[in-house]
Amino acid sequence: MSSLKVIDLCKTYIINKIQNNVLRNVNFEIKEGEMVAIMGPSGSGKSTLLYTVSGMDTLTAGKIDYFGEEISTLTANEMSDLRLNEMGFIFQQMHMLKNLSIYDNIILSAYHSKKGKDRKKINNRARELMHKLGISEIAENDTNEVSGGQLQRACICRSLINSPKMIFADEPTGALNQQNSKEVMKELNRINQEGTTIMLVTHDMKVAAKCDRIMYIEDGAIKGEIDLGKFTLENSFKDRERRVNNWLMEMGW
Repeated sequence: MSSLKVIDLCKTYIINKIQNNVLRNVNFEIKEGEMVAIMGPSGSGKSTLLYTVSGMDTLTAGKIDYFGEEISTLTANEMSDLRLNEMGFIFQQMHMLKNLSIYDNIILSAYHSKKGKDRKKINNRARELMHKLGISEIAENDTNEVSGGQLQRACICRSLINSPKMIFADEPTGALNQQNSKEVMKELNRINQEGTTIMLVTHDMKVAAKCDRIMYIEDGAIKGEIDLGKFTLENSFKDRERRVNNWLMEMGW
């Protein structure tokens, strides 16, 4: 089954009466359980693509099918409900509320979701997620009292709290050092292997090499893709990285 099917997607901005076609007739499909990276040069439309297919931004033309539902026809409120209850988001800038503890940041969206009445269940899930990601000890800390890697793992917990069908991640390791980046990718791979579909934007070849498939976008259009299969054994990583490097050179990276 497809998690996401995008058909002839176009996104146009008009600034000072000048038309800027950021996405041009984009077509692709992400199957349920896949982990797909979007790569491309700066200004190629990577983040715009992520925001448009997840309903955070409106499309100009085309169709977006999300688990069998045509989301481009939804009202703003319907789309907001869908994002809250069925999607998870991870960003480079972590957007945590500074007046709340790490734990309260994680549970906040769940309290406002369809499952919000069962707060005991939500609290238990938050503790379980924090334990899985190795950040139980920072539950009561303020957001400025933890490392970048811990904060990003807390963001992963927040993205998973409502058991989303799919996670959208925009440069999830972009603000992290290499060690924290590896830890975050380890968690994303584990989450994916447990069945959650992931679409992520990255400029980092090491991050992309741990995805099942990479799509290359340039000038608002998908110019090519490479299928790497599931990342499982750490000793296969160098081969994957080499394949990605060679492919990116072919793409003109």
